[in-house]
Amino acid sequence: MNRTDRLYALVEELRAVSPRPRSARWLADRFEVSSRTIERDISALQQTGVPIWAEPGRTGGYCLDRTRTLPPVNLTPGEAVAMAVALHRMEGTPFRATAGAALRKLVAAMQHDDAAAAQDMAGRIHLLGPVDAPLPVPREAADALSTGRVLRIGYGDREGTATTRDIEPMGYVGNAGHWYLLAWCRLRDALRAFRTDRIISVHVTAEVPGPRELRREDLDIPYGVVHQLTLS
Repeated sequence: MNRTDRLYALVEELRAVSPRPRSARWLADRFEVSSRTIERDISALQQTGVPIWAEPGRTGGYCLDRTRTLPPVNLTPGEAVAMAVALHRMEGTPFRATAGAALRKLVAAMQHDDAAAAQDMAGRIHLLGPVDAPLPVPREAADALSTGRVLRIGYGDREGTATTRDIEPMGYVGNAGHWYLLAWCRLRDALRAFRTDRIISVHVTAEVPGPRELRREDLDIPYGVVHQLTLS
């Protein structure tokens, strides 16, 4: 068991027996580590705000206040990212810091694999400049990143001409007015930005494309500063 999984399991073990305590020795035997490792883990959890305290005495140990902690959160990676996008709109308000702390707690309570997938998805999302207008999160863009498949889309350009393209989703950029799905277009054999309100149809194919990464120069947009989305 890695440390991240052990920290999660420690909280759930203490929650399950709350308000009764668990000794460091009992927890060490349970997770097959030393008592010193358990003490370091508990200290790390306390520093992040988890309400754990030590009860002294022969029958004492570590206790957790279950009324102030979250049970396992079954957020999907897409749901966590959608919350982060909404949080970005709170920049400059008195609630930005507390909302960020709430999102961090939710991500910390997610299953480890889901949290890692959410972090990876957030790293593919970029926001262009200050965001003053509402940013709708189009279903096509969210699904494009979560499916991990080649998409066959119907797309209309600014003149209204429709084409069918197979694309490999790589990320997206949002500004005050629109979302753009960044993808490798097999029709053009190049990276393209597809304005999501011009995507007419989406078909998820069975093909899983090879890995492609957005380069810094791919996001060198001359009329604004691009910021990567974070889950905080």
